[in-house]
Amino acid sequence: MRKFAILIVAMAALVAQPALADIGRIKNVTSGVQVIRDGRAITARPGLRLREGDVIVTSRRSRVGITLSDDTRMALGPNSRVTLDEYEYDRRRQTGRSVTSINRGSLGVTSGNITRSGRDRMRVRTPTSTLGVRGTTFVVEVSG
Repeated sequence: MRKFAILIVAMAALVAQPALADIGRIKNVTSGVQVIRDGRAITARPGLRLREGDVIVTSRRSRVGITLSDDTRMALGPNSRVTLDEYEYDRRRQTGRSVTSINRGSLGVTSGNITRSGRDRMRVRTPTSTLGVRGTTFVVEVSG
């Protein structure tokens, strides 16, 4: 009986923890791209699933293309560091919000369904400003 009770408590603990949802995928990549997750470096490859909080880092000659679950498309150029700070998307309602930070390098974006769900539902932060996106294609470059 005691083992059964321990099993029930362990299962309840697992259910209570939020699942880490995939928010998108690496679509294409050149060598030298890393995804930093929970302090660990993962070599980026096509199909790698991304999560909220991931940091994508490109080297001097590398690039990476990303597609998020709301069909937002991102392209990071060489020497870039971008963090997927916050992301939630309800596919059924086609609503959500996202916050992405670019610390250095270049980030090209074609916004997806999140921007159609409300004003400034997508934000891009740089070291000196925050952009509210309303549905468009744009490029952000951060020097340094």
